[in-house]
Amino acid sequence: MQRTFLILLVFFTGLGTLRSQTPYDWTFNARKVSDGTYEIHCTVKVNAPWHTYSQFTPPGGPVPTQFTFAKNPLCILDGPVKEMGDMHVRHEAVFGVDVKYFDGQVDFVQRIKVKGTAKTNFTGAVQFMVCNDQQCLPPTTQKFTLALN
Repeated sequence: MQRTFLILLVFFTGLGTLRSQTPYDWTFNARKVSDGTYEIHCTVKVNAPWHTYSQFTPPGGPVPTQFTFAKNPLCILDGPVKEMGDMHVRHEAVFGVDVKYFDGQVDFVQRIKVKGTAKTNFTGAVQFMVCNDQQCLPPTTQKFTLALN
């Protein structure tokens, strides 16, 4: 009985450790702004003291946030992905460049237009990296699919 309790304790402690190693949470949703026009919101919440990087990080710096969208003949991208959050810029000696990054929450918004009235899905992926003052986690890719009605 005590051995079973000890095994369960170690198991659940390990789960907590794994969760603490992912200091971010992504959510994805589509908001209809008018007939045939949607905003795709890719929102990440990054726990302090971690941060994530802008799409516009210069070469030689950390991995920038990058979006890829699956081809869909019914969907047309309407402009670039916009960044909405509290952006910081600072020189990082490790990289030798000025980097743009976000603390807390950032909302990446892609506007799209849908041809016709058919229901369809919008699929994509975001590659990103999070760092704190001591370390960076390896770049990660998060995929998503959203229904457009």
